[in-house]
Amino acid sequence: MEQQIKGPRIGVYPGSFDPCTLGHMDIILRASKQFDHLIVAVLNNLSKKALFTVEERKDLLKQVTADIPNVEVDSFRDLLANYMRDKNAHVIVRGIRTVTDFEYELQMASTNHKLNPDVETVFMMTNPKYSYLSSSLVKEVAHFNGDLTEWVSSEVGQALHQKIKEIDG
Repeated sequence: MEQQIKGPRIGVYPGSFDPCTLGHMDIILRASKQFDHLIVAVLNNLSKKALFTVEERKDLLKQVTADIPNVEVDSFRDLLANYMRDKNAHVIVRGIRTVTDFEYELQMASTNHKLNPDVETVFMMTNPKYSYLSSSLVKEVAHFNGDLTEWVSSEVGQALHQKIKEIDG
């Protein structure tokens, strides 16, 4: 017999968000309508070299989600399965752009469920207008001073151009 979850429905949308794109925001907005509380959790991904620090990413996410009352921005360094347990959350939200994303996300969902059987993963299909969009693409276009208005919020665009100026000197 399935265990009934008591208390608020808490979802966690984990990611590196380096930077947060309009594709991420689409998932955040849609997921916030499905849960009583949505935690956007910035992970410190050891396999990626981030442009922004974890604190900078959190600050940017707080700015762009400020008008969504049930969204909290947090960060973690542990296994996601452990973070879920610590937050008493039972649903991981993941955006899917492509079949390749699905293959990777299915592997991650299975691993997280094995590590924490109380956790389920919900896949949300990305809005087709963002299906090609990635943080890596945005960073590359920003590096060459391209127009980012259709891909990131104005706050993120300004921060991205400023960060690239600091790095490039």
